[in-house]
Amino acid sequence: MHASLDDLESESIYILREAYNGVHPLAMLWSMGKDSTALLWLVRKAFFGRVPFPLVLLDTGMELPEVYEFRDRLMQEWALPVINEACPPESEMDPSLPPATRAAMRKTAGLKNLLQREKYRGIIVGIRRDEQGLRAKERVFSPRTLDGAWDYKDQPAELWGQYQTEVPDGCHLRIHPLLNWSEQDIWRYTQRENIPCVPLYFSKNGQRYRSLGEKNITFPVSSNAANIDDIISELAVTRISERAGRTMDSEAEDSFEILRTRGYM
Repeated sequence: MHASLDDLESESIYILREAYNGVHPLAMLWSMGKDSTALLWLVRKAFFGRVPFPLVLLDTGMELPEVYEFRDRLMQEWALPVINEACPPESEMDPSLPPATRAAMRKTAGLKNLLQREKYRGIIVGIRRDEQGLRAKERVFSPRTLDGAWDYKDQPAELWGQYQTEVPDGCHLRIHPLLNWSEQDIWRYTQRENIPCVPLYFSKNGQRYRSLGEKNITFPVSSNAANIDDIISELAVTRISERAGRTMDSEAEDSFEILRTRGYM
């Protein structure tokens, strides 16, 4: 039986409070996309209207203009504690990677710089298991090695809501409160709670964004879904992947696996 929105909300709030209680210092990545903004809404619910840790934008300077506008508006309206972390240039990334994968690696490098400087032990991220096959192997509290790498074959057991919050010095945890949500769940919750979102998700001239990334490596897909009801109906029948507009996913067979094992979100 599929979990209700109330059950998913309760689980995510429990995870957020467990992270805040057990992992110090803590930060959250906020991409301004539908998932991370729904997660931000849950944070504000979990902590009675406040955000008790920094929100980090890993900024490549290549976000779509509407995304930056959305960031600036919510920062002001919700008094958000945002850190804008400038990512290293593409010229410093591994030249052996395919072009779009190399561009995407900038955010991984930016996160590594942030971790080295701020010594965060926990990073909250709004990924979901259904978004991409490799993410299905994630845990809610997922340890990363000293260099930020993820070993999907060596993940801790998570039974009965008990999570491992201890990590060795120099390592950190990726914490995933939305792991059990689906894309439809996110949109239903966004609609129910009246959560703001970037207008690029809604169809214009027969196209819309399913997933928001940098403007040089992310493109819209064909769609006539002009509002959330339309999106929910579309998702019930579409066979198009949510990440179909992310060029790095189809650039090489193992591009996404390379990114994830090196620390990509």
